Order: sequence, then C-alpha cells, then structure tokens
Amino acid sequence: MTDIAQWSQEAEALAEAVIAKYPQKRSALMPLLYIAVREDGYLTESGMRRVAALVDLEPAQVSSVATFYSMYKRQPVGKYLVSVCTSISCWLLGGDEVLEAVESAAGVPAGATDESGVVSPEHVECIGACGGAPAVQVNYELIEGLTPQKATELVEWLNAAQPETLNGDEMQALFGGQRSFDWAIHETDSATGPYPAFQPHGTVAPQGRS
Repeated sequence: MTDIAQWSQEAEALAEAVIAKYPQKRSALMPLLYIAVREDGYLTESGMRRVAALVDLEPAQVSSVATFYSMYKRQPVGKYLVSVCTSISCWLLGGDEVLEAVESAAGVPAGATDESGVVSPEHVECIGACGGAPAVQVNYELIEGLTPQKATELVEWLNAAQPETLNGDEMQALFGGQRSFDWAIHETDSATGPYPAFQPHGTVAPQGRS
C-alpha cells in the first residue's frame, strides 16, 4: 500500500485555505492536486492519497480525475516543461518545425527529459493563442509567434541561465513574435516550477526573482 504523503506546513496551510473556499470539500480536489504537484514536482501516488484524505474521497476517485487531465504530470519532468502547440493554427504556421527545434536543442524527443533534468519538451493541443501561432508555453507561461530559431534560443537560454522563476511577458519580449493581442495589464507574477502559476496555490513569485 502506498503511504500518504507528508506535506510541508506551508502546503498544509495552503490546502486548508483552498478547502475553506468551497461549500463541499470535494470541490477543492483539482486545486489540491496542484498543491500536491508543487510539493513533489509531479503527482505521486502518495500525494494523491493525501488529497483524498483531505477531501474525504477514495484514492481511486482522486486518481480518476488526475488521470483525465494531462496537466497533472504523474511522472517526473524537468525544471522547465516546454509545451509546443501542434493544433491546426500552430501547425499551419510552423508549429511542427518549432517542436523539432525545441527537441533538437534539448537533445531529447517530446515526452522525454534531458539528461541534466532541465528541459522536458512536449507537444500539446490548442492552448488558446491561435492569433499568435505558433504558440509555446514554458511552465505554462505563454510565448506567442515563435520561430524555430527563437525556439532554439529559448532552450539554450533555459539551459544557460536556469532562471528560478519564469515570466511570460519577459519571455515574450526575448523570444516571441506576433501576439494575439496586446495585454492591457503587465504580468508581474512569475511561475516557480513546471506547474501552472496560481496565487492561492503558492506557485507564483514576483517577476525578476532569480
């Protein structure tokens, strides 16, 4: 039997705060899974059991949700998850070539992680940025209008600089091209790991912290 994960005090406090926002504990299931990912770097069996205990569900019920959504990574990934959209809009504008450039620069195919554990390329379906195709996310921070050359430079930068946090606006300025539209509000928060950046989950940091 898999043990139940022992979370940090910070994670337990975050979990309690998230649960308190919902009229029923089980409604907090998906946010809690992200806290579990933050704790271990990916979604472990023991992490899912901890979530199950917190929301009074069976582990099998938690697993059924976790296995349905691809953003809950159940295997270790690198420090930077580079997700290249290969849906129709991005594909027509060179998404496959961008993916090939990312794979070549990382030295591994999509779905794998380089030997140093830094970069994990993957191809994904539509990420809602068709107007800025080809689109890429790094730790779920969006970059639009990448060329294969800029995709290569992005991976080289990740390997060389290994920033502690990632900010979409910063990466867009460094490596992006045409955007779907200009954002009205500058993004000041940054992602802290290969999981979505959400304030309530403790997965964000101020921009520029490195």
